[in-house]
Amino acid sequence: MFRGQRVGKGGSGMAPKAVTRDQLASAAVAALGGGRRLEAVERLAGGTTKGVYRLTMDDATTAIAYLWDHAENYWPQAEGDDDLTDPFARSVGLDLFEAAHTRLAALGVRVPAIRLIDRDGVHHPADLAIVEDFPGEDLEALLARDPRAAAPVMERLAEALTVMRLHRAPSYGKVALVDAGGTSRGGSPEAVVLDRARRDLGEVVVRDRRIADARDRLEERLLTLAAAVRPREEYAVVHGELGPSHVCVDARGNPVIIDIEGLMYFDVEWEHVHLRIRLHDRYRPLAVDGLDEDRLALYMLAQRLSLTAGPLRLLDGDFPGRAFMADIAEYNLNQALALVRT
Repeated sequence: MFRGQRVGKGGSGMAPKAVTRDQLASAAVAALGGGRRLEAVERLAGGTTKGVYRLTMDDATTAIAYLWDHAENYWPQAEGDDDLTDPFARSVGLDLFEAAHTRLAALGVRVPAIRLIDRDGVHHPADLAIVEDFPGEDLEALLARDPRAAAPVMERLAEALTVMRLHRAPSYGKVALVDAGGTSRGGSPEAVVLDRARRDLGEVVVRDRRIADARDRLEERLLTLAAAVRPREEYAVVHGELGPSHVCVDARGNPVIIDIEGLMYFDVEWEHVHLRIRLHDRYRPLAVDGLDEDRLALYMLAQRLSLTAGPLRLLDGDFPGRAFMADIAEYNLNQALALVRT
């Protein structure tokens, strides 16, 4: 049965403490060995639920350390964060990572190789994983610099997404839960999405007058879209928040999917709505036929509301990229309003 996170469950919204070379030295040696010594530790930007550190050894070998510590989680604690039966609960931890890694690797989807797992506090008091590093450009940077060079990576990413889409499960929810025989709450993915969207709407209403003025129209639109969705009995493997910044590129030009703890069995339309939002006019190589237009419409509005509420929630804490998060919230707020503008 899924064990849940041992350390730091829930998050604090606090700024992370600096992790020193001495704190990760023994783990780095255990993971990479070969007479190497840890030379430097660099905290990488972008993580909101875990600490991500590049480890550089004295022979220039590198690896990535993931630390699931409450001090590394920028999200303010909220009720239900540790409810694994909620597909969208912000549960974090090593168990989710391992279950997702196992599922994707079994499907042949490229994920970072695991060098070390420490859930017993042998090397660090928080849950720790050390994985393969990809120090070059991620897909987001490559697309911005040279779309032509990114084209074969996008083609291979489309192939990986096809493999994920064609692997089906008879129930929905976090891979860690479903693969262990658990059952998610909510009745159906569209019901879970509707409930979450209404909660996100309620959060934004008290923060922004524009959404407050449009609340009735937004809620009515959500209910209308959800009512049009027809039942479904099988669900695909989806990352949940896949964007080009979650895709590294290995030395052979293969896409490598990271930040996989949210992996779930769900409607594939959820994945493709997020990809459309993140990639804009560069989404085309990943497009597939046969997606449910009713689900796409519901999930687009729901994700616009989520991408407004989530960044605003992060700004309640000490997240450092404040202007960036504020811009995301403002952009998606306007996109949500555009979907109900008459």
